[in-house]
Amino acid sequence: MYPHTYSDRQEEEVIVAGTVRTRSHQNILNSDGQRHPTENILTIFTLVVGLVAFVLGMIVRNAHTGAAVHITATATGLVAMVVGLYVQMISATREQRILIVTGMIAGFVGLAIGLSRGGFIG
Repeated sequence: MYPHTYSDRQEEEVIVAGTVRTRSHQNILNSDGQRHPTENILTIFTLVVGLVAFVLGMIVRNAHTGAAVHITATATGLVAMVVGLYVQMISATREQRILIVTGMIAGFVGLAIGLSRGGFIG
């Protein structure tokens, strides 16, 4: 039926661009090649809480809100500052420090605006 059998065929291997990995996947925060799970989690926590404090601070600044928003902006800003200062001391890579300082600055802005509108008293 078929003139060629399977053993007669020559197989060709084709490599598609982007499908071959030359190195293993590395976390962007682990630029030194070592794992730092605790520092990475605390770094992301500081960044996220700082950004939440910043957004809440902007809401407090630009809208008439209740005491709960003032207190939340102040508390999240304070948490971002305190955790950020601790993580800054134990951080291992430059990338972690960049995100930590960004979260601390955002948290400070949220804390300052929250304090200017009544802070923990509301």
